[in-house]
Amino acid sequence: MTLQFFAHPFSSYCQKALIAFYENDIPFEWRELGPDKPDNIAEWCAGWPIKRMPVLKHGDRTVMESTIIIEYLQLTYPGPVRLLPKNPADALETRMMDRFFDNYIMTPMQKVVFNAIRPETDKDPYGVDEARRMLDDAYTWLDDIMATRTWAAGEDYSLADCAASPSLFYADWVHAIEPRFEQLRAYRTRLLERPSFARAVDEARPYRSFFPLGAPDRD
Repeated sequence: MTLQFFAHPFSSYCQKALIAFYENDIPFEWRELGPDKPDNIAEWCAGWPIKRMPVLKHGDRTVMESTIIIEYLQLTYPGPVRLLPKNPADALETRMMDRFFDNYIMTPMQKVVFNAIRPETDKDPYGVDEARRMLDDAYTWLDDIMATRTWAAGEDYSLADCAASPSLFYADWVHAIEPRFEQLRAYRTRLLERPSFARAVDEARPYRSFFPLGAPDRD
């Protein structure tokens, strides 16, 4: 059965799941979601009325949410890179860091981005300030954490790094990671150098003009 991946290359959560495919060279069928792909849109909406990306279809099974897609791939298509450790305590740390990146980096980052595309009358400056404060707090905590480890959950690349990659990639565009956060900036560089994420970034380059705050001329 072919794995069908309903997603868009420029989406942060889609990139998170895409990294897992590339880490273990898992074949799949791209079902790109966009206005020029009405059949893909219709099938995606029918299978997941919440209308959030990405979605994975595998035969009769539909798998939603990037974290769950990554865990599903590990169960069904295990490869040389194990993205969730066997040891329960290590797996717990990995899942915790995955939640950290989704909740405290990705969510406030997206709050700033979504505010930029709202009509002027619906802007939320207080919410944006709150999101930026959350990012500053998250950067501070994460900079300390990364002083003692190579990857997000330790010395092995994992699910947590799949989450970290697009989170920190776009967050630095939205709310710059200051030079004082040396460990965090070095970690972001390591993520960008990872072949799986570098490939996802390159595939998304044609869509950078979509970024509502203006994509910086870097990365």
